[in-house]
Amino acid sequence: MTQRPLLLLDVDGPLNPFRARFLRHRGYVTRRLHPANWSARRRPGSRALRRGLRVRLHPGHGARLLALPYEPAWATTWMHQANEMIGPVVGLPELPVIEWPELFAKDPDGLYWKTRTVLAWAAGRPFAWVDDMVTELDVRHVAEHHDRPALLLPVDPRHGLRARDFAELERWALSL
Repeated sequence: MTQRPLLLLDVDGPLNPFRARFLRHRGYVTRRLHPANWSARRRPGSRALRRGLRVRLHPGHGARLLALPYEPAWATTWMHQANEMIGPVVGLPELPVIEWPELFAKDPDGLYWKTRTVLAWAAGRPFAWVDDMVTELDVRHVAEHHDRPALLLPVDPRHGLRARDFAELERWALSL
């Protein structure tokens, strides 16, 4: 068993800064993709469905993530399609995938809908979770219910992963 902590990666927000205005000069490429969960929420025959979801990805992010002292895994609604559609563009190999029992389910305590499943999937291992939707409530819940170190790193969906995020991930992993 590896001693490295898990690095749980969301796609939309951290890797796909979907709220960004201009990314051309930061090395991002734009793709039009048809992820199943997105497509299922579109009207059949609609223009949006025909065009696909605009996804902005940075081809250098995979190498930067793999250089960090972690064992990466997908923590995204893209689930297994992240390995097919996202990984090849950013330079990541096939990664383990967290499978969500129910997408976007309302949590009775107001937690982000992914939080409880992330904790169960981590199974007591140290982990860093990179997502644009984690809140202080999730941070407190993880601290109270996970007896190993955990870093919940919110990433602004207007910027995606930035140098300071990579530095924070490295600093945290090396501090263990």
